[in-house]
Amino acid sequence: MEILAEHIINIQREMPPNVTLVAVTKTRPIELLEEAYSLGLRNFGENRVQEMVDKQPLLPADIKWHQIGHLQTNKVKFIAPFVHLIHSIDSLKLLMEVDRQALKNDRIIDCLLQIYIAREESKFGLDEEEAILMLQSDEFREMKNIRICGLMGMATYTDDDETVRREFASLKSFFDRLKSDYFTEKDYFTHLSMGMSGDYHIAIEQGSTMVRIGTALFGER
Repeated sequence: MEILAEHIINIQREMPPNVTLVAVTKTRPIELLEEAYSLGLRNFGENRVQEMVDKQPLLPADIKWHQIGHLQTNKVKFIAPFVHLIHSIDSLKLLMEVDRQALKNDRIIDCLLQIYIAREESKFGLDEEEAILMLQSDEFREMKNIRICGLMGMATYTDDDETVRREFASLKSFFDRLKSDYFTEKDYFTHLSMGMSGDYHIAIEQGSTMVRIGTALFGER
């Protein structure tokens, strides 16, 4: 626990007050999550729906669960009763399903649009034009049980800091543009989820408000 406590203190010391630390807990055992909770962490991020569903009832109810991995439409119903924030909305079809399942659970579910900013085929996400078309669609305007609270993006996995910096800067610029054009009066459009263990310093420098950190907290798997 001492090592984890030290990691939490060191990372939080580097973070401005407006940045939220989401502890990436995928594949980590319940005992480690309980340690993290006892040390004050409350935002946990999972990539896989099944893992989140298995862990959620075993841990304290005030944990805020973040779905940060690619989400299939047929899995939304399993997390709709309790998920705090879905970071990975990458299609209108998925957003419509979240809206449907939120209605069934009498909830409004907060979501982020995942924007494709990396130079890697393996990454998911909308391009800027697709995101704008979604926000302009009749289907989006009819949704009552979701809130778009910001954007998420993953930079290229590279040692070239300038590439990462440029990609994060482009996402921040697009966030500002959407805020101005579509969410001016929406005080909940505040989240810019970018930055992981290897690049969160650059992400914070470029305006991130939410970093998703696993290895730098818990060590290598």
